[in-house]
This record gives sequence, C-alpha cells and structure tokens, in this order.
Amino acid sequence: MTTDLLSSHRERLNGALKAIHERGYHSAFPESPSPRVYGETAAADGKAAFEAHFGTTYALEIPGSRGTVVTEQSPYGIAMDVSYPRVVEEGLDELLTAAQQGLADWRRAGIDGRTGVALEILDRLHQRIFELANAVQHTSGQAFVMAFQAGGAHALDRALEAVAYAHEEMNRYPATATWEKPAKGDPIRMEKTFTVTGRGVALVIGCNTFPTWNSWPGLFASLVTGNAVVVKPHPLAVLPLAITVDVCREVLAEAGFDPNLVTLATERAGDGLAKPLATRPEVKLIDFTGGSEFGEWLEQNATQATVFTEKAGVNAVIIDSTDSFKALTSNLAFTLSLYSGQMCTTTQNLFVPAGGIETDEGHKSFEEVGAALATAIGRLLGDDARAVEILGGIVNQAVINRLDLAPEYGEVVLESRAIQHPAFPDAVVRTPLLVAVDAGDAQVYGRECFGPVSFLVKTADTAQSIDLFRKTVAEGGAMTAGIYSTDSKVLDEARDAALDAGVALSENLTGQVFVNQSAAFSDFHGTGANPAANATYTDGAYVASRFRVIQSRRHVG
Repeated sequence: MTTDLLSSHRERLNGALKAIHERGYHSAFPESPSPRVYGETAAADGKAAFEAHFGTTYALEIPGSRGTVVTEQSPYGIAMDVSYPRVVEEGLDELLTAAQQGLADWRRAGIDGRTGVALEILDRLHQRIFELANAVQHTSGQAFVMAFQAGGAHALDRALEAVAYAHEEMNRYPATATWEKPAKGDPIRMEKTFTVTGRGVALVIGCNTFPTWNSWPGLFASLVTGNAVVVKPHPLAVLPLAITVDVCREVLAEAGFDPNLVTLATERAGDGLAKPLATRPEVKLIDFTGGSEFGEWLEQNATQATVFTEKAGVNAVIIDSTDSFKALTSNLAFTLSLYSGQMCTTTQNLFVPAGGIETDEGHKSFEEVGAALATAIGRLLGDDARAVEILGGIVNQAVINRLDLAPEYGEVVLESRAIQHPAFPDAVVRTPLLVAVDAGDAQVYGRECFGPVSFLVKTADTAQSIDLFRKTVAEGGAMTAGIYSTDSKVLDEARDAALDAGVALSENLTGQVFVNQSAAFSDFHGTGANPAANATYTDGAYVASRFRVIQSRRHVG
C-alpha cells in the first residue's frame, strides 16, 4: 500500500524536488480560500467541523495519558472548551515505550514507503484545510485569511519541502553496492547493504502564534526519516496539532503501521512537561520554536538529542534613501501591522540617520520619516473592519503588557489604539506603536519586544546604522533584515553586514513582497548563523541529522 501511496503523490513530490533546486516560485497547495478553488461549501463545512469540537473530548487514545485537560482560550473570545488527553511526567515511560514499538516496521517500510505515507498525510490535512484554518485562527489570533494561508497552505508547503529534502538526502547513497578490491589471484569482493534508519523518538514543541507553520517542518522531517514523533503543543494552541496528530495516526494505521508512531502530549499550563520530556534518553531529536530562555535551556541540557531551535531576535531595517518614499512607507506599514507584529520575522528596529534621508519627494528629516510612516499605518488601518483582517487579535496578555510599557522607552511617534472587532466583540485588537529612540539606547532596542512595537532608531549616519545592525543581529539574533538605499555602495555594505551577522536581507521592498514573509521552496527561513535560530526551514542540514545510514557487508564469491 505504501508504494501505491507514493505513486499517487509522485507528481507532487517531483514538483517539490524540482523547486528546491531551482528556487523559483512553487506552491503545491492553493493559498486562496475562494469557493472557485475549494468548492462552494468548503468554507462552511470546515467551520462546522471546527465548531463540532466545541465542548467535546478529542478522541485520541494516547498511551500514558492521565485524564483530560482543557487549556485553550480563543483570542477572539469564543468558548471552545475542547478536552484533550493529559500527559504528565508519570506517564512518560508508557508514552515513550509505545512510541518506539512501531519503529522497526517503520524502518522496514523504506524510503519510498515512508515518503508515500507522509505525502498521504499532507493530502488529508489539505482536505481539512478550512477546519485547520479556523483552529489556527482561534488559537493564535491570526485573522482568518492569514490563518488559512500561513496555518494551512503555506504550512503544507513547508512540510512538503521538508519531505522533499529528506527524500533527496536519504537517497544520496545506494541501497546496495558491490565492493571489489584487486588482489593476487581473484579480487576480494564484498556485497554491502546501506539502510537508512531513524534516530529514535523526535519531540516537537509547538508555539502559540504559528502552531502548524512552525511545527510541521520538524514533524514531517523526523517522521519521513524513520522516527517516531511526540508532539507537545503549546497549551493555548492545541487543536491545530491535535487534528494533525489525528490525521497522522489515521493514515499510519490504514497503511499497516503502529499509530503510536505519532502521539500528542498535551499538558496543563504550568505542568512543565517539556523539560522532563526533552531530557529523556529515548528522545533523540527536538524541534522548538519560542523564547530564547527555554531554547537555550534545551540546547544546553537536552544533550542526548539533536536540537533545532527558532528563538527570539531583533529584526532590523536600515533606511538610507529611496526613489519611492510613498511605496517605502506603505510597504513598512503593512510589515509592522500584519498579525499585530506577532511574527518572528516582523521588523522591530528601523535605523534612520538623524540628518534624514534623500527621497524622490526631496529631503526628509528624521521626524518626517517617522511622521510619514505613522501616516501610512493610519491610512492602512483607518477602517476598523479592514484593519482587523490585517491585525488579527493579540495572542496573550504578555503582549499587552509589553505594549503598555513601551511608550516609556522613548518619544511616541505613533500611539497604539484599541479596535473593536465587528465580528468578535471580546477580541483584543491593537494597532502598532512606534517609538523614537537614540542610537545609545541599545538596552531598549537591542532586545526583542515581541508584539506591535517598533523602534525608530536615530543614528549619526547610515554608516552607524549598518554598524548597529551588524552588532544587534550578531548579539541578539534576527530572522529578517532590510535595507532601503539608492546608493550601490551602501547596498554592498549592507550585504556584507548581513553576511557577517548571518541574516537574510531584503533590498528596497516597495511592492507586494514584505520583509516578514517567507516563500517555501525558495526562501530559507532563518539561517542558523545567528542567535535567533540554529537551523533553517529548510535545507539539507535540517533533515540529514535526523537519520543514520547503517551498513552490513558480506563476502561474495
């Protein structure tokens, strides 16, 4: 059956393999939720499937679970009340024993067999994309269209990309070979077999803001390379990953494998399950997205495992000059507003010379740059009904706390305002806050202030802007960076600084591409070359350490 599964999805795999080499535009899953694409009833059916979970216990049989737990609170104020099997530390022996029982059969499935199962799982997740989009929306606070795209279609693309890289890396070596060494008389001949085998149990630690987009690459990279996977969701974003695990287990069982190859470890907030789970000797791989403190703890303490982390950073844009000032401010306005800045890729620091910049509209002072950016944000978010579809909802109280404190850090250029959501009156919605600070205030802008807060940093000149950019990224990390300049020499210097700091650079974005967006199959999300992340989504290195090649050899006549 697994061979049949690969055959049925071969075209999709081949398209992904072609794309990762050419790095051009490619998308295997339509990102528009239009009825013309998915059918007239798809949206209503998906919403109904999502709402059918309300007040129920999610039917997953998880070894080692102890009762159930309700942990989620929708940022939009709706009551979900979904119960999940609760895993506690006392149940980890049973959970991890069960996870390992199917590993031998999973290894024997071979590269093509595992790949076929993974592709079938992706296909079935795609069939439930509207249900998943609603689940992502109401656990992360993303607006629906963004949840559909980032939490559905783009997450599927990233997962497929991981499967493609893994398929290619696992096939780097032949399955068998005949080794022949010349000798006196007959040559010495040996037959050798090379088997790809997983490392053991992989742990995926989910995040609140992007529960699928950030979890699926690691989940599928580990599964397809022969590992069992334990998914530990963030307590506030369980449902998207519960659906994911459910589909994985369904396909595995249908294909004749142990469904416990993929399990869900839901905890109550404050249980602290991640630490004892991450340091278990059975756990050989860990994928984590979240704060630097816990990411660094994993890197330092989960020494039995290979750890992939995406942590905090201070993303920056250098503004030197532009030949399209209105387009510059419009582009940055959307960048700072999307999902209320609750993205690991959102720009925090905008480095602008104290003497201002040259533009197609003439010279603009530092103050005029800030005012124009504030005006562009106000124009973008002026209509509340439109604004909420860009901003989404604030994911948790910690974001509000940081937003409330930020005006004290400098001169407020643009105040944040509350917006009443027309469809969800209990949603907490805030517009971006823009604060001007001096170059000497590194204690403010040199650390991440996650949420709708950005700093307009007044520098002596562009040379200092580049120096501060290089320093802050090298020390605090960054997932994205940008430069606006009409001077080729400045662009060259910014490119060198980005290479020194190990961060991807976007240059003069004035159209419908934004610094905080990342395209699967073309853009590398993160570099693994600065403190914000020790890996990238995705490349060969992201998948290659998830398996080993074990050989056997024998003499042949």
